Amino acid sequence: IPTPHIGLTSEQAHKSRLQHGCNELTPRPRTSRWKLFLENFEDPIIIILLIAMVLSLLSACYEYFITKTDPTGAGFFEPVGVFLAILLSTGIAFYFERKSEKEFELLSQVGDEVRYKVMRDGEIIQIPKREIVVGDLLYLETGEEIPADAKLLEAVTLSVDESTLTGEPMAIKSIRPEDQDSEATYPTDYICRGTTILEGHAVCRVQVVGDATEQGKIFEGIQIDASVETPLNRQLDHLSSLIARVSYILAALVLVGSTLTYAHDGGFAAPWDATLSYFLGKIMLAVTVIVVAVPEGLPMSVSLSLAYSMRSMMRSNNLVRRMHACETMGAITVICTDKTGTLTENRMRVESFFSEASTEVQSLLPEAIAANTTAFLNTHDRQHPEVMGNPTEGALLLWIRGQAYDYLTLRDSAPIIRQLPFSTERKYMATLVQSAMLEGKAVLYVKGAPEILLSLCNLPTEVRTRYEAQLHQYQSRAMRTLALAYRIVESPTEQEKPLDELIQEGLQLQGIFGIMDPVRSEVPEAIQQCREAGIGVKIITGDTSGTAKEIARQIGLWGESSTDDEIITGAEFEALTDDEAKARLTHIKIMARARPMDKERLVRLLQELGEVVAVTGDGTNDAPALNRAHVGLSMGDGTAVAKEASDITILDSSFASIAQAVLWGRSLYLNIQRFILFQMTINVVACLTVLIGAFLGKESPLTVTQMLWVNLIMDTFA
Repeated sequence: IPTPHIGLTSEQAHKSRLQHGCNELTPRPRTSRWKLFLENFEDPIIIILLIAMVLSLLSACYEYFITKTDPTGAGFFEPVGVFLAILLSTGIAFYFERKSEKEFELLSQVGDEVRYKVMRDGEIIQIPKREIVVGDLLYLETGEEIPADAKLLEAVTLSVDESTLTGEPMAIKSIRPEDQDSEATYPTDYICRGTTILEGHAVCRVQVVGDATEQGKIFEGIQIDASVETPLNRQLDHLSSLIARVSYILAALVLVGSTLTYAHDGGFAAPWDATLSYFLGKIMLAVTVIVVAVPEGLPMSVSLSLAYSMRSMMRSNNLVRRMHACETMGAITVICTDKTGTLTENRMRVESFFSEASTEVQSLLPEAIAANTTAFLNTHDRQHPEVMGNPTEGALLLWIRGQAYDYLTLRDSAPIIRQLPFSTERKYMATLVQSAMLEGKAVLYVKGAPEILLSLCNLPTEVRTRYEAQLHQYQSRAMRTLALAYRIVESPTEQEKPLDELIQEGLQLQGIFGIMDPVRSEVPEAIQQCREAGIGVKIITGDTSGTAKEIARQIGLWGESSTDDEIITGAEFEALTDDEAKARLTHIKIMARARPMDKERLVRLLQELGEVVAVTGDGTNDAPALNRAHVGLSMGDGTAVAKEASDITILDSSFASIAQAVLWGRSLYLNIQRFILFQMTINVVACLTVLIGAFLGKESPLTVTQMLWVNLIMDTFA
């Protein structure tokens, strides 16, 4: 690359670092273990249990030390049992959350030692990512991850994988004014930290570093406390306050009933010490009613059920990081899902091929693809080869691989004479090779935009019409389209001509490809299961409206009755006030061209409407919404930032596993309901027995010790 640009001096770099900071993301603060453990004691039921334990201990001390009615000290079993119940409940919750946290230890995003080429003091040197500063002149090549947000000064056939930030697997970048895309999430001449260069190379000027980058803003956004009270917590809080009120009322009624019957029987005429002893006994009975009314086993039951659900979800490929997510999954009413990598495979594939060329012409396709591409396949995993390089070229290589051709053998057997790389100006790539399939003849292979190649080929009108109709069909289904053509270059004189000239003469069209990121096979059924369970599904993507609609159609979310009111772009959504947005949210199925904070706002507004929201995603762009949601679901092959922000990681990256998570969440609710029914039946019967005895004027059918024994066996142990 020519370098007429001037980099920073060491002194300027130092000043820039002091002014704008280092190129590091501020790490997320970690809560201490003791604080995490003590947080479990903020549960209202645990607080009531602690009060009940103190009252029970006072009751046991009274019976053992003062009245001597419990010489064996059996009354101390109850406070000890309550204490053990509290300890087990809080300990189980703490243990499983810590265990999951360890499984989620992620590689640090900070202090990356990868080195990048910059110009300092007039020389090109390599420095670690963290030392890059605002104003640095940065040189980037194919395959490099972009270390900071930067403005392009030069771009040569530059395409960037922005899937981790916008959901777009390949964005063409250029500094030419005519190439600027006004609908793109980020300007065409701007590149962002955390994205990767697929093709080409660039010179750029660093604009912002560290926390000020788009990735940094997202990372900072997920650290904002977006804790949302879970549905189960709300219900248990309500239950605990109800139990507390009822137990106090019952205790008061026991005292009132005992006082009335004592007065009716002339008890106040007895000596004062007898009256005092009577009322102390009744006060202890009232305290016992309060102790018995509180279901000591409930927190431990909830913790054990959550722990069991965590293990069950793990077997269903759901790694739970935060225990509350288990129960919240059972109450989900809306799932906001990312498209790329969640609903789709995040791998470009040839969906369709159309050709009216002869069999002989089509037989050259494997060589045409192998020789006229620069991508590679990593076949270490033979079942799922990984594309290295341009994903569209990778789709073509996978297509010929599926027909049992080895692209490397074909590429090696057709040595390149000359090559014209793809550019956004030409919109095609051409390679002149010594063909092995045509016995050493020189063949020019061309691939590029179908509209361009159709104009360069001499085709009968009816054939051209059929190609154009097929092309329109592909484009209406939001496919990427690519045409292949070739010509034999006979004479050595012709071979010396510029490739641009050769392309203008006598190209033969081999066919056109429809390429897209296919929907995961299990997704349509999973979407249907969610909808049958009463759960709404919304697609939130950085892709275009057309692509998002097509994906929604394939998964059964967009039908013939769907209207344009059910789709909105990020820019349109941002322009709406909160009230206007809420009015539309019930109908919206798709948000296209969404930016990270659009997703976060959408989740917040849905929560304000009373929805219980789950968000799925695998990219850095999903992190704010994952953090804001009641449950954040990251994909197993997603970015570290997305996993850090989530509550559950779907290990197999399959949307279908979410349906299983909902199933376990709902079964957890059922288990807790059954346990509450069992406990409350025992507690209500015991308390009513004491209350009726107090108003009948008889001795209580159950003594304090008997009440505490029933409570110990049926509450704590059961």
